[in-house]
Amino acid sequence: MSKQTNWCVITGGPSSGKSTVIRLLKDMGYQTTIELARHYIDLQRVNGRSVDEIRSNQRQFQHKVLNLQIDLERRLDPQELVFLDRGLPDELAYYKYFNLPPDEKLVEYLECFTYKKIFIMDLLPLCEDYARTEDVEAQKALHQLIIEAYQGRSEEKVFVPVLPPKERAQFILDNLGVKARS
Repeated sequence: MSKQTNWCVITGGPSSGKSTVIRLLKDMGYQTTIELARHYIDLQRVNGRSVDEIRSNQRQFQHKVLNLQIDLERRLDPQELVFLDRGLPDELAYYKYFNLPPDEKLVEYLECFTYKKIFIMDLLPLCEDYARTEDVEAQKALHQLIIEAYQGRSEEKVFVPVLPPKERAQFILDNLGVKARS
């Protein structure tokens, strides 16, 4: 049985501005989460592994990120307003993109929580960095798979247009009827 939460997912394809908006919301005093795939990559790099090594076994990589996301969501208070940098359905999109059968744990946990609202960020131009391995075609394909992963869910979906980062954060708060904190 699904438990209703007060969590809002901020999602979209790679380089859609999710983490930037999440940082702005955090700076405004809201509770937020980090993107766990990047966090896992960062932890592995500290241990001397390259991004190529980390992502060489995509199934193992997705499984590690999935476990981190499940652990995170289990620890959150369902009553608190929290902005998540991706939600569990994002994992489903990545499994599909890499032609991996969904992990049983993923299928099970997809039914555990219902999010307050899903904010899907419109894509920005692809910005390459050390952790992002996608090209423009992959960016667009992943964005579409993420949209599809959330379309099958009951939560309200809101598409966040391309705007300056502060305006995107305000757009999200306005859509929730929440006043910006200083």
